[in-house]
Amino acid sequence: MSGEERARGRTRLPRAETTATFVGMPAFPSMAREALDNTQQRRNLAHATHTIRTKRAAVVGEVPQWEALRLNGSQTKDHMLAHLDDYLLQLEENLVEAGATVHWARDADEANRIAIDLVRAKGVDEVVKVKSMATQEIELNEALEAAGIAAWETDLAELIVQLGHDRPSHILVPAIHRNRSEIRDIFRREMARAGRPAPEGLTDEPTQLADAARLHLREKFLRAKVAISGANFAIAETGSLVVLESEGNGRMCLTLPETLISVVGIEKVLPSWSDLSTFLQLLPRSSTGERMNPYTTMWTGAAAGDGPQDVHVILLDNGRTSVLADEVGRQALRCIRCSACLNVCPVYERAGGHAYGSVYPGPIGAVLTPQLRGTSSKLDQSLPYASSLCGACFEVCPVRIDIPRLLVRLRTQVIDGKRGGLPTAESAAMRSAAWMFADHRRFEKAQDAATLGSLLLGRRTSIHRLPWPASAWTEARNAPVPPRETFREWWVRTHGESATGTTGSGGPGAAGGVR
Repeated sequence: MSGEERARGRTRLPRAETTATFVGMPAFPSMAREALDNTQQRRNLAHATHTIRTKRAAVVGEVPQWEALRLNGSQTKDHMLAHLDDYLLQLEENLVEAGATVHWARDADEANRIAIDLVRAKGVDEVVKVKSMATQEIELNEALEAAGIAAWETDLAELIVQLGHDRPSHILVPAIHRNRSEIRDIFRREMARAGRPAPEGLTDEPTQLADAARLHLREKFLRAKVAISGANFAIAETGSLVVLESEGNGRMCLTLPETLISVVGIEKVLPSWSDLSTFLQLLPRSSTGERMNPYTTMWTGAAAGDGPQDVHVILLDNGRTSVLADEVGRQALRCIRCSACLNVCPVYERAGGHAYGSVYPGPIGAVLTPQLRGTSSKLDQSLPYASSLCGACFEVCPVRIDIPRLLVRLRTQVIDGKRGGLPTAESAAMRSAAWMFADHRRFEKAQDAATLGSLLLGRRTSIHRLPWPASAWTEARNAPVPPRETFREWWVRTHGESATGTTGSGGPGAAGGVR
């Protein structure tokens, strides 16, 4: 490779405004409204999620003991979380014995500082990366860039996102919101600025796109001295780390460079090697709809003459111990990042991942992100409401996280956090409704007003636009026209006046029935 090519390969990509911090973004409803206007993205998402969940259903249906596997996975995770301190110490001991160096990071800043110092100590200005949710969570790429270090994503979907100055929108398929023609245009426009340019005449055929990415990345693999990864699992019993991927690019990062830095969330620990077999069945079927993952790489420290000789593991907290302290909320830490909940969620399918303002989108993001970050911002307060509570996410979760229950619990926390301050429009409306329902006479007067309004609307059956503040409701749905006769009026007309008293037997007025 010539000096000019090497220089070109180290060119920094300009950071898009959308790839800065997630904090401070608008609340979910406003971002979702914008996403709903993007019809191309909605088509892309509908096609991709339907395809993945159909494949998942087929391979899950082949396993007669699937529910037993789910239960085993959830129980293993719960046991690990209950004894996490012991297993983390065991993991550290076995990692060190195997020749790795262990670093503990309380938060994102500390983890980023450790990683930057390790890269600088090697005297290099670039790294290659394995797809990692943990490094996205702490915004490691941005921290490295600020330190003058280029971080090259090698997962195909992550490469598309990086070249497109975009943000990931899915846990498993970060570029799920892009179609093939959009990817072709990104490669044609951006590859030359980051290294080897796209081939002349590149089309949107998948094989051509994959070949273009392979050629573009190869020079980076062969040149890189330092790689950064995450880990799907960390085995306490042996000190082994495990990465599952579909392309083999991750394995190139895990074997070719001299130095390997792995950022691992402390909840990724499994107690023993035998526990791994359960999750190697649960994860591929739930994520990609495959019986077995194409590339499963395992390594235990440094091995003489084989792979990186300088191995570092950064064990990341970043809010996880706070989640662990909640005996109900901690079940979110069971998550193995399979993305099955995203693929069945009607809200995610229509709004897409960017609307969640977090690297963890979809149902799991709606419960995990507010627990990791707290609910002080409007965005995090809105996430527990980004759900229809249909329960499909629980039905497909391979480790049985009761996401609907956690969503309701978080909604309660959001409401409790607002008590005592200035009332919101919603709380004022609820107080007014409570005042009205507290006395049957007030309620009956409100019903009389509603039925009078229905007479003014003639033969209409629905209302397309209500005045403010009820206009917020009719922006997304029609309101039914109030009935011309209430149930109470119908009862009196058909059963007689005495039926509304408190002395009847079985009528709606008995014991104060409908009051």
